[in-house]
Amino acid sequence: MLFRRFESLLDVFRPSPDREPPPGILGFYVHYLGQAWPLLLAVLVVGFFAALIEVALFDFLGRLIDMAQATPSTEFFQRYRGELLWMLLVVLLIRPLVFGLHDLLANQAITPNLTNLVRWQNHRYVLGQSLSFFQNDFAGRIAQRIMQTGPALRDSAMQVVDALWHVLVYAGSALYLFAAADPRLMLPLGLWILGYGLLLGYFVPRIKERSARASAARSSLMGRVVDGYSNVTTLKLFAHSREEEGYAREAMQRLLDKVRRQTRTVTALDFSVTCLNGLLIGATGALALWLWSQALISTGAIALTLGLVIRINNMAEWIMWVVNGIFENVGTVQDGMRTIVQPRQVLDRVDAQPLRVSQGTVRFEQIHFHYGKADGVIGGLDLQVGAGEKIGLVGPSGAGKSTLVSLLLRLYDLQDGRILIDGQDIAAVTQESLRAQIAVVTQDTALLHRSIRDNLRYGKPEASDAELLEAVRKARAETFIGQLDDGQGGRGLDAQVGERGVKLSGGQRQRIAIARVLLKNAPILVLDEATSALDSEVEAAIQESLDTLMQGKTVIAIAHRLSTIARMDRLVVIDQGQIVESGSHAQLLERGGLYARLWQHQTGGFVGVE
Repeated sequence: MLFRRFESLLDVFRPSPDREPPPGILGFYVHYLGQAWPLLLAVLVVGFFAALIEVALFDFLGRLIDMAQATPSTEFFQRYRGELLWMLLVVLLIRPLVFGLHDLLANQAITPNLTNLVRWQNHRYVLGQSLSFFQNDFAGRIAQRIMQTGPALRDSAMQVVDALWHVLVYAGSALYLFAAADPRLMLPLGLWILGYGLLLGYFVPRIKERSARASAARSSLMGRVVDGYSNVTTLKLFAHSREEEGYAREAMQRLLDKVRRQTRTVTALDFSVTCLNGLLIGATGALALWLWSQALISTGAIALTLGLVIRINNMAEWIMWVVNGIFENVGTVQDGMRTIVQPRQVLDRVDAQPLRVSQGTVRFEQIHFHYGKADGVIGGLDLQVGAGEKIGLVGPSGAGKSTLVSLLLRLYDLQDGRILIDGQDIAAVTQESLRAQIAVVTQDTALLHRSIRDNLRYGKPEASDAELLEAVRKARAETFIGQLDDGQGGRGLDAQVGERGVKLSGGQRQRIAIARVLLKNAPILVLDEATSALDSEVEAAIQESLDTLMQGKTVIAIAHRLSTIARMDRLVVIDQGQIVESGSHAQLLERGGLYARLWQHQTGGFVGVE
C-alpha cells in the first residue's frame, strides 16, 4: 500500500502538449524535469536532512570521546543520559525514517515514473514524424535513442540532486566544525576544495565530450545490428554473413575506440583525486596531532577531524564517480536529442478540421513534388477522379504512380498545387481523419508482430469476431488462418505472425491486408500492386472479393500487371511525373501509344490477346 502510494505520485501518461522538445540541453532537461519538480524538490530537502544527520553523528562522536575522557565512568550515563537517549533516537528511528523516505521518493516515485514519462512523450512525438524521417535512419538507432534518453536524463538529474547537499553540507559543516576546534584546521580542507574544483573543471568537459561520442557510436552499432537482424533473410540468401560481420565489427571497433578514450579520462581523474585525497588526510591528520600536542585541541577534536576527513575522502571519490556518471548520462541525452529534437516535416494546421467525405471525388490540381531533389518527380500534374470512379494508374517504374498515392495520403507535403477531396484541401484537414477515409492495400504488406486478430483490427478496432470472420471469408483467407499454429499456444486468429509477418507467405499476408481493408470500409480505396504477391489461381479466387470491395467506392489502382486493371473505368498513363494518356483499355490500345507498347510487352507481342 505504501509503495503504491508513492508510485502514484507521478502520472507517466499525464496529458501533455504533443510538441517538439526544446533544442538546447538545459531547456530539454527543464522541459521534462519540470513535470516532476515537486518530487525532485522533496528529494533535495530530504537529502539535506540525511546529510545533516550524517555530519551530526561525526560531531557527536568527537564530543563523546571528550565526554568520556572528562567524566568518571560511574557518573557518565547519569550525567549524559538525555543526550545519549537523543542520539539513540536519531540512530534507531529518525535516521532510518529519513533515509527510508529518500529511498521511497527516489526508487518508487521518481526512478520508474520519470524514466517512462520521458520515453512515452518522446515516443509520441517521434511517432508523429513524417515517413522520410524513418526512411533516413535506422529503426534500431531511433528505438535505442528513445529508450536510453529516459534513464540517462533521470540518472543525471538524481545524481545532481543527491550530490548537491552532500557536497554543500559536508564541506560547509566540516569547515564550521574545524573552525570551532581551531581555525588552522580549515587550511588543508580549503586547499583540497580548491584543488578538487580545478580537477573537475579540467576533466569534466572532456568526459562529457567523449561520453557523447561513445553514446553516438553505441547508437550506430545498435542500428547496424538491428538492421542485420531485420533483414536476416536477405543476408542468408546472398550468403553475406562475413560481410555483415565486418559491417557490425566496424561499428563495434568505433565504439570500442570511443569508450577507451572515455575510460582513459576517467582513470586519470580517479588517480588524480586519489592523490589529492591522500594529501588531505595526511595534512589534516598531521596538523591535528600537532595542535593536540600543543594542547590547542582536544582528543575528541582529533577524532572528529580525522573522521570527517576520511568521510569527505570517501564522499569525494563518490562525487567523482557521480560527476562522471552525470556527464556520461548528459552525453547520452545529447545523443538522443539528435533524433528526438527534430521538427516534424508534415504538420496539421492549427485550424485543421476533420475531413468529411460524402461522395469521394478526388482532384489533383497542378501539383509539384520532388522529394527534395533538383529535378521534379511530379511537375504540374492535373487529374480528376469522379465520385465512385475506378481508375488505373499505368506507367513504367519511376514514373510517379506510387508517389501520387503517397501525396494523396499526405505522407509528404506538396511543393506547389493542391489535392482536394470533395472540395476540401487535404493540407487543411487533420492527417488522422484523411487517412481514416482512405483504405490502402500495398505491394509489400508488412504486418505487425502481433496476432492475426490484432492485425485485422487495425482496420476497425471495435470489430466483433463475427465481423472479423466475415472479412476473412471474403478475402478467401479462412482456410489457412484456421490451420495456423505459432508454436507458442496461439492458434487461428490468435496466432502470432512474426516480425513484419515473416511466418506467413506473401500471398497469405496480402489476403490478411485485403481482409483488413474490407473491415475498414473506407469510401476511397487505393490498390498499389494489391495482387502482385498472389499466384494466378489465388488472384482469380479473390478477384470477386475485390470487386465487392470496390463497389460504391472511388478507386485508384496501380498495377504493372496490366490485365488486373484493364477493366477499370479509365486508365491514366503516367510517364516522368506527367499524364501522357487517358482513356479506356480499348481506346488506349487503338491509340498505339505508351500503354499499347506496355501491353504488347506483357502479351508477347499479341496485342489482340484479351
